[in-house]
Amino acid sequence: MNKPSVLMADDHSLILAGLRKLVEGECEVVGTVEDGRALVEAAQRLRPDLILLDISMPLLNGLEAARQLRTLVPDSKLIFLTMHASPTYATEAFQAGASGYLLKHSAAEELSQAIKSILQGRHYLTPLLTKEVMDSVLTPSTGERGKATALTARQREVLQLVAEGKGTKEIATILSLSVKTVEFHKARLMQQLDLHTIADLTKYAITQGITSL
Repeated sequence: MNKPSVLMADDHSLILAGLRKLVEGECEVVGTVEDGRALVEAAQRLRPDLILLDISMPLLNGLEAARQLRTLVPDSKLIFLTMHASPTYATEAFQAGASGYLLKHSAAEELSQAIKSILQGRHYLTPLLTKEVMDSVLTPSTGERGKATALTARQREVLQLVAEGKGTKEIATILSLSVKTVEFHKARLMQQLDLHTIADLTKYAITQGITSL
């Protein structure tokens, strides 16, 4: 019987090496990447059975990558491995198409169980967050996090790249947009979020988990 294929994404090479050791007994690791855009590209090329990904990744965070992957590789199962113990992030991950959500400090004990459950068509949520996530589902966010999720996917992409210090021309190249379109998105972000400087946008992106920088 062939082992299920797995693609792993994390911006720390040491964590990727550790994850490889955890899963290679029961899975075939077909690739590792260190940013969200590389993940989207690799997933389309490799079509893995499983994708292990973090939320905090450069260029495109895990939640945004998951939203794209749900459409681009719908047969690949997404498992988040993250330090974010917030029920809000876990809820967003499942809404974005995740099949599993684990915390990094419990991954060694839970990962094998999660993989088996997910390959059998079930979902897996770390028991450390079960009650809190249910409460979050029943009481959706209406605060600042609600504002962030109300932005369009393109606005969130631009916001992350702005916060990571990319200039307008560089963002235009990364997203295959015109400079004028990028400038439009930046202006709309400032208007919608009532923020007035690049520093304000950067602080907002960090506090909302859009980027970890």
